[in-house]
Amino acid sequence: MRDENCIFCKIANGEIPSTTLYEDEDFRVILDLGPATRGHALLIPKEHFKDLFELEDEAAEKVLVRAKRIGSRMKKALRADGLNLIQNNGEAAGQTVFHFHLHLIPRYENDHAGILWKPGKTTPEDMQEIKRLVDSQ
Repeated sequence: MRDENCIFCKIANGEIPSTTLYEDEDFRVILDLGPATRGHALLIPKEHFKDLFELEDEAAEKVLVRAKRIGSRMKKALRADGLNLIQNNGEAAGQTVFHFHLHLIPRYENDHAGILWKPGKTTPEDMQEIKRLVDSQ
């Protein structure tokens, strides 16, 4: 299934040009036009899925395998010190294009990409409440 109005559907299926690092029958990996760091890429399925929760299980299984393979090549080729995999779901989580995609972001010592967060605090009681709520679903 594709969404005719989705820019990522058009990019993933070659209708809009991109710098492609990898492509197969299910996915395309492109360089991000607004990179967090040098080599920042997006792994995009050719089928349209709004977010992780619409992604079919079979496609979800393939995502991590490809991210590992391509991320490893990127890390080596770019001499990166690490790699972030980031995937946002929903506007509150930072999703701006509503077509599932995974960010592969090479990390370099002192790159100041600002992708980390300040750890918060929790209590054992809150953790047990969260567990209870999730288990009830």
